[in-house]
Amino acid sequence: MIRFIDRVSELTLLESEWSRNCACFVILYGRRRIGKTRLILEFIKGKKGIFYIAEDISKKAQIDEVKKVMSRFFEDSFLERVELKEWRDLFEYLTRIIPKNEKLLIVIDEFSYLIRSDKTILSALQKFWDTFLANTKVFLLISGSLLGLMSEQVLSSASPLYGRRTRDILLEEMRFESAREFLERMNFEEQLKTSMTVGGVPEYLLRAREYNSLEELALQEFLRKDGYFYREPYFLLSQDFKEIKTYFTILNAIAYGNTKPTEIANFAGIRGREVYPYLENLIRLGLVERLTPIGEPKRGIYLIRNPLLDFWFNFVFKNRQIIEMGSVSLEDVGSLAAYYGKRFEILIRDDIFHRIFKFQKVGKWWHKEEEVDLVAFDESREEMLFAECKWQENVNAKEILEKLREQTNSIRKYTDKRRENYVVFAKSFKKRVKEENTFCYDINDLENLYQKP
Repeated sequence: MIRFIDRVSELTLLESEWSRNCACFVILYGRRRIGKTRLILEFIKGKKGIFYIAEDISKKAQIDEVKKVMSRFFEDSFLERVELKEWRDLFEYLTRIIPKNEKLLIVIDEFSYLIRSDKTILSALQKFWDTFLANTKVFLLISGSLLGLMSEQVLSSASPLYGRRTRDILLEEMRFESAREFLERMNFEEQLKTSMTVGGVPEYLLRAREYNSLEELALQEFLRKDGYFYREPYFLLSQDFKEIKTYFTILNAIAYGNTKPTEIANFAGIRGREVYPYLENLIRLGLVERLTPIGEPKRGIYLIRNPLLDFWFNFVFKNRQIIEMGSVSLEDVGSLAAYYGKRFEILIRDDIFHRIFKFQKVGKWWHKEEEVDLVAFDESREEMLFAECKWQENVNAKEILEKLREQTNSIRKYTDKRRENYVVFAKSFKKRVKEENTFCYDINDLENLYQKP
């Protein structure tokens, strides 16, 4: 097993809860393959308790499995033999054998499968917590991968469990700094490209770590009908959505460059207003984002946030026929340069930028034909920053900066007195600019930022 990477803040939070001398109820949720189970296993090391991973099976089988785990832990032969048909009956019995004043861990992983089989578990667990567990020193942790179900049935105000949790943790993708630790066989540029392809999902990175380059990964795992990622989006979306065809069509529409709601609706063949619930669901699951020009929240577009889905819909979905026929090269499926140009900008904005600069607000700006890749401002310091991101070799920074300064006239309206900074990010430079408050970063510069001390 690969060494445990990152998740420092989540582990610290869990340990902080564990250290409390009272009952705790923690809800951990996140998309499948995001690393919830591995985080739990790391957290429970050396702690006394029960760890159960639920399966997508019948209610009766689930109760029997939990009963078996509990009876073995408490060495209760009667519990092992007794026939229990309802969750409330199992929880009622557990009140007799769980010690009140002993620090004890109870973990139910993939709890969302239990809900999907029988929603009455929610009210049964609520009663179990209110009448018993809340007065013990039990640390109860439930986790789930079905984000829609966890949000609506566990975390929402309509849930029987609402108000009971002492902590909830949404486990998200790793940042590039941690993601690249999986990719030790690749050089820095290949690590960047791979991160812009599969994101920061540990399970995906474990697959990518087997290769020396993004090209090898793409050819073997995306562009082959038996590749690991060839059908992954079907599994990813089918977990949470029933109308998978509609969601596929919407994501395909965005991948084709239809970023406004009316454009997406027309592409998908649905009414304009009907597209919004689908988009909101995709946003809630972290698969799509609504991007607005900085300072203008009413005017927005929709982009695929998830790198794997973005890459897949750009290069796999539309080329399934030729992939199914056999050998495919990267040249057969489209231009990677345009794709990485877009994802490089996103990676800089959401991740790398914050490692270099500290600003209150960071975003993008556009109006009609004018566009600035990255705009940041800090009102307390009366300071602004404008940046362009170019996934290109031999960039002439002087030309880019001259154009950038012309464009920024339209967006200098956040402060009357301000200091302005200008930045160009590129793969490499033909000519840099050395001026006050002007910065140039190429791949070598970025790699130096991530060198461990």
